[in-house]
Amino acid sequence: MQVDHSYARLPRAFFQTWQPSPVAEPEWLAFNKALATQLGLPESYWRSAEGLAVFAGNQLPEWAEPLAQAYAGHQFGQYNPRLGDGRALLLAEVIDCDGKRFDIQLKGSGPTPFSRGGDGRSPIGPVIREYLVSEAMHVFGVPTTRALAAVTTGESVYREDAQPGAVFTRVASSHLRIGTFQYIAAQGEPDHIQQLADYVIERHYPDCKEQDNPYLALLAQVISKQAELVAHWMRLGFIHGVMNTDNTSISGETIDYGPCAFIDQYQADKVFSSIDRRGRYAYSNQPPVALWNLARLAESLLSLIADDEKRAVERATDALQQFQPQYEALWLQHMSAKLGISQPSPADKALIDDYLQLLQQHEVDFTLGFRYLSGELQGSAANQASDLFAQPEAFNSWRERWLARLALQGQDHKALAVQMDQVNPLLIPRNHLIAKAIQQAELHGDLTLFNRLHKAWQTPFADSADADLTAPPKPEEVVQRTFCGT
Repeated sequence: MQVDHSYARLPRAFFQTWQPSPVAEPEWLAFNKALATQLGLPESYWRSAEGLAVFAGNQLPEWAEPLAQAYAGHQFGQYNPRLGDGRALLLAEVIDCDGKRFDIQLKGSGPTPFSRGGDGRSPIGPVIREYLVSEAMHVFGVPTTRALAAVTTGESVYREDAQPGAVFTRVASSHLRIGTFQYIAAQGEPDHIQQLADYVIERHYPDCKEQDNPYLALLAQVISKQAELVAHWMRLGFIHGVMNTDNTSISGETIDYGPCAFIDQYQADKVFSSIDRRGRYAYSNQPPVALWNLARLAESLLSLIADDEKRAVERATDALQQFQPQYEALWLQHMSAKLGISQPSPADKALIDDYLQLLQQHEVDFTLGFRYLSGELQGSAANQASDLFAQPEAFNSWRERWLARLALQGQDHKALAVQMDQVNPLLIPRNHLIAKAIQQAELHGDLTLFNRLHKAWQTPFADSADADLTAPPKPEEVVQRTFCGT
């Protein structure tokens, strides 16, 4: 196990050293053996008493040097100059078997100097949600933080009512955020913002060092990563739910799975988060919000981009203007693949938009609406997209246009259907199933459904899934609101 603490070597303005608060009676909830192997963690931690103590924060190993990172952030558009890790601690950085660096962080490990009066704890519900969704996103090929371990605490956490507590162990290529840059830039120490930028370049974007303007190149790299990430979210019908700048990772990973959810019946303006009362982070708003967040990063980097502020703004603006065409190209590529179109052109956007409009007008499930398109090509009696429409006439008209487009490719329909099934999942982390798993764990300590979902969602493209895991929710099962754990 190769361990480093490079972030701890930055100036103390970037963090505060701290210790986790022990919990009463920790018990295992989950442990990611495959990820532990990749990170080179000692086998003595694998579902052992020693590992339980480590991942509960009760007994830290000698390699851990816990600290709480400092950052600011725009929360729903309102700037908060001092946020930071209010319930999380970075234990160490681990170099995995491929030489890649990852943070190991405890989440829900007690109050820190950044807690702002909070308890620093997490209920079991958000831990279960983040464990299941982040690991499913990894399988989907979406850049994401990972779940290494989860333990219950034997203590109650008080939110709307008393709930069982838990501690989550998160792995990320780093926990650096746009909010990190905002915080350091606001301190008024030019050397500090340059140190942070140099650190990010060295850790994530070393090619920037060879550019004429490394800091402008850094901005461009982060812009590209965010365009890629949001395009992934949109292809899956994923809603992050709380796209504050402190929840926007510099590395381009999905981070902070709070009130996140996947769309069932397609609605472009769908919102799940209980705290997003005006729809700022609705599904369709995610691309423009990402650009807005990136503009806040650009503001933090202006002093490094050029000595002359006007020139710096011009260069940063030019870089930001690349987000939309990059995002649109990636979105077109992903969504065309879902329709079986291998070499998309701008003209294909109308075909995609019209299908999304059909899904919305007829209240069709987003995931199955795309997955069952392959059934139209195979001629099977079951699992055809047309069966999802109560009034199939409109779909049939679109279907003829779609088949005419596919005919231009000259591909065998059955082979094309196989390709489509490799990009259109049958299984997604359904909101109502996560809610059931959380309820069973909260009320009865029963992890049966949690374990079943975790196993099933590791093969989301397979046809062998049980029907109850693929079906959309019944009316009484629909989840209308999701919640943060704070």
